[in-house]
Amino acid sequence: MTDDILDRAADAALTLAADQPWPTVSLRDIAVKAEIPFPDLYTRAKSRLAVLARVSERFDRAALAIDYPQGSNAQDRLFDAVMARLEAMEPHRTALLNIAKAQGAVIAAARFPMIARALLEAAGVPATPPRLLAMAVVWGRVVQVWREDDAALNRTMAELDKRLKQMAQRLGMIGAGF
Repeated sequence: MTDDILDRAADAALTLAADQPWPTVSLRDIAVKAEIPFPDLYTRAKSRLAVLARVSERFDRAALAIDYPQGSNAQDRLFDAVMARLEAMEPHRTALLNIAKAQGAVIAAARFPMIARALLEAAGVPATPPRLLAMAVVWGRVVQVWREDDAALNRTMAELDKRLKQMAQRLGMIGAGF
């Protein structure tokens, strides 16, 4: 039941954020749109940020669900994990851009370490502190390009490839490579 309520709230939040400025959306608005009694939503998500955490988890699941071929290298797996997450985000681009704009860079960046952990784990790369930091930086830059990229995501993929190569090289120099 909790999953269903949070998933419905996540869908409602994305729908509302696509149609109106995010600062005007309240938790009660999300409950109404999701057809969830407000007390039921509030006991599971006490803020819009909690609902957005569920949204992020859903995108993480897209990366975590990939079944990699035997013998694939870590860099290719990371590329695929990031692209799977971005492709899951793509249908919600307008909503996500509106939310990011309203929240500002600091709030958005606060989620980067959690996203980085999911991407590393999805790719089967142990999430050591240096790798988490490096992946969070890669994610931050790639998502910035994604925000301005067209639907084909060519610029995003090129940036991701470049940043992953840099990450592997720099982590290798400090003995934290993969």
